[in-house]
Amino acid sequence: MTQIADFGFGTQIRKSPYFDATVRWGATGFSVYNHMYIPRDFGNPEQNFWNLVNDAILCDVAVERQVEITGPDAAKFVQMLTPRDLSKMAVGQCKYILITNADGGILNDPILLRLAENHFWISLADSDILLWAQGVAIHSGMDVHICEPDVSPLQLQGPKSGLIMQELFGDSILDLKYYWLREVELDGIPLIVSRTGWSSELGYEIYLRDSAYGDTLWERIMAAGLPHGLKPGHTSSIRRIEGGMLSYHADADINTNPFELGYDRLVNLDIEAEFIGKAALRRIKEAGPRRKQIGLVIDCAPLQGPNTTFWVITQDGAEIGKVTSAVYSPRLEQNIALAMVGAEHAVTGAKVEVVTKSGPTPATIVDFPFYDPKKSLAAAS
Repeated sequence: MTQIADFGFGTQIRKSPYFDATVRWGATGFSVYNHMYIPRDFGNPEQNFWNLVNDAILCDVAVERQVEITGPDAAKFVQMLTPRDLSKMAVGQCKYILITNADGGILNDPILLRLAENHFWISLADSDILLWAQGVAIHSGMDVHICEPDVSPLQLQGPKSGLIMQELFGDSILDLKYYWLREVELDGIPLIVSRTGWSSELGYEIYLRDSAYGDTLWERIMAAGLPHGLKPGHTSSIRRIEGGMLSYHADADINTNPFELGYDRLVNLDIEAEFIGKAALRRIKEAGPRRKQIGLVIDCAPLQGPNTTFWVITQDGAEIGKVTSAVYSPRLEQNIALAMVGAEHAVTGAKVEVVTKSGPTPATIVDFPFYDPKKSLAAAS
């Protein structure tokens, strides 16, 4: 039997059902997300990017923990958590939502899945929304049950992901629409499949509903995908920054509000529901946000990996904001970044300086997303 390398900080950090499989397939480095290990190194991150955009990659994203909300008041309760209008959300549909606190700050930016009339999953970014939701429920007066189910997602992403899904599930899976889900089985393994993903490419998320099958599922998908060029991989910082996709704790946090991110479409102040943060978000909208997210092109030699600290942005010698995510895009042949600046400085075409680890560097404020801004690749049918 192959000896699995002993990664770890102790038993307080959980391993996913796919952990041993990812190590067998070449994972050599992990980070921690939602108190779990997530593979972050399968070799060259640039090659991982090209594997994603040219063929397909399989990613262990079991760290996207699910908060399951059921009960007679489930729909009403979920609407209380988010400023996005859910009144027309159908069974089988997914929606990208924000979860806000009483000050209008963003606590998480998950995908919401509606499995049945009174059955929801909140597929999380990196924060403890299970505890938040359970706390909100205590004095809500609503009849709901909130737990973390035995559910562990994988992401199959890239232009050939549809062909691989067809190999696994047959032609009918190709009818699955963007941001919709379907309950399926694969060789007796219970799954939910959705047309979603954190890559800005055509892709699917495969939610395993019984962790005992983790190793079997990973190997089954890899076997089906190898003829199509499938590689094991990790979520690509290059591609997600190209696509302008947020990373919670980097590009947004509890002190960020939706209007600073240009996410007005995810806030409906006219709905009857008194969602958490409604009054604060109304005040922020009326006054106008004090900061705005921008895109940057940084004019220096190719960055060697993403930034690991927030880089200060200056203009005419004064500090105006910070770079939140930066990376070199080999496709665009540019250093690209997401940043947050004072609203009065968010002017496309303006010249600024970014204080990188190499010192002050010229940069230009640009429109973003940097590539495929309409998400036509991810939504392709």
